[in-house]
Amino acid sequence: MPEADGADEALNRVNTHSKPSDLRITDMRVAEIVGAPFTSVLLKIYTNQGIVGLGEVRDGASATYALMLKSRLLGENPCNIDRLFRRIKQFGGHGRQGGGVSAIEIALWDLAGKAYGVPVYQMLGGRFREKVRVYCDTDAAVPSGTETGKRLKQRMEFGFTFLKMDLGLMQIADVPGAVVFPAGSLEGYRDPPNRGPLKTIEERRVRNAAYDLHNVQHPFTGLHFSDKGLDLLEQYIAEVREVIGMDVPLAIDHIGHISMQNGIRLARRIEKYVPAWLEDVIPWQYTEQYRQLQDATTVPICTGEDIYLKEGFEPLLKSGGVSVIHPDLLTSGGILETKKIGDMAQDRGVAMAIHMAESPIAAMAAAHVATATENFMALEYHSADVDWWDDIVTGLPKPLVQNGFITVPDKPGLGIDDVVDEVISQHLQPGVAAIWQPTDHWDDEYSWDRTWS
Repeated sequence: MPEADGADEALNRVNTHSKPSDLRITDMRVAEIVGAPFTSVLLKIYTNQGIVGLGEVRDGASATYALMLKSRLLGENPCNIDRLFRRIKQFGGHGRQGGGVSAIEIALWDLAGKAYGVPVYQMLGGRFREKVRVYCDTDAAVPSGTETGKRLKQRMEFGFTFLKMDLGLMQIADVPGAVVFPAGSLEGYRDPPNRGPLKTIEERRVRNAAYDLHNVQHPFTGLHFSDKGLDLLEQYIAEVREVIGMDVPLAIDHIGHISMQNGIRLARRIEKYVPAWLEDVIPWQYTEQYRQLQDATTVPICTGEDIYLKEGFEPLLKSGGVSVIHPDLLTSGGILETKKIGDMAQDRGVAMAIHMAESPIAAMAAAHVATATENFMALEYHSADVDWWDDIVTGLPKPLVQNGFITVPDKPGLGIDDVVDEVISQHLQPGVAAIWQPTDHWDDEYSWDRTWS
């Protein structure tokens, strides 16, 4: 038998099942879960060769954002990732509205990697690092800096080398004189709108009112920190640092719906405690206010988890208003778009952290981007207290996060073998009856989608 040339040898090492060029999308289904740590939607894209791609819709978003795109993908070759992404990206948007497009894009990368037998990071250009640093996001269980410091210290004992905590409105909202606010307005920020089935019109009216309140942007809320409030917040972070020391990076999140001016006041108060960054002080859309905020403090300013597509990040990067960008792959447009966002930020000397508050599917998609992007800093991990989180999938090391790092395997695609149905079936969202139910009613959804004439 004649010796194979180089091209034939390469093809002989590819696990093609039949041929990647003959791969076709045949179905799309979802599993809607809660508690990992929030609500999220796991996605499967099925093919004619038995390969299944895994994706995930952004935490808090609806499965509809993904399912409405099914008819635009059936019959297509999932390996044509960029072409299919360009077809559907007009149906995404900022915040949770980017969840459907992003979930599908991630599942397409998983399929392509499995079809060709290579990990996703290799298709992005290879590794910059062997392990991906994870930062442990830790909510404040009680309004005490010392107690929060003890929780963070426990994280460090588990090997985490980068931390994040909340510091803002909710730490002082119950202290008289700590917050200046229009009468009756502060109470509504304590509880976000609930989700799930409602029984009465009155329940819907209450939920809609809460929804409207939480959609009032920061400059229009009338909420301000008093000097007493700022004293308490400074004391809070001082107590945390007293417990954890100054050697570990500590990022700050959940400042609250306060103005840019209040953000400046807070940032200046806590500069001496060297925060890794101050996150989402104001809505990301206010580019000029972000520039003013960053110019007024030495604390690195960070935002980005609600921005869709790289062009959404461009104004902030050009303005100099951020020192750290913080995309979430499940909003930003998925794997390739986030890689492009990181590279664009690097050109302006801006680091990239990655937001992630979902299952191991989202974690692995983010980890592949992180290992393949040079200016990456740290990946969020919000499930340290979820004892079944690692059990959602098979094929990955357990625990996936070890000593504060994720090691991205050399396995094809995202590196996940499958989702464990028995586990996720125990954690269904309220009102959801079962997982991976038929979605045939989306097969023939059609509209003339061109946005120009």
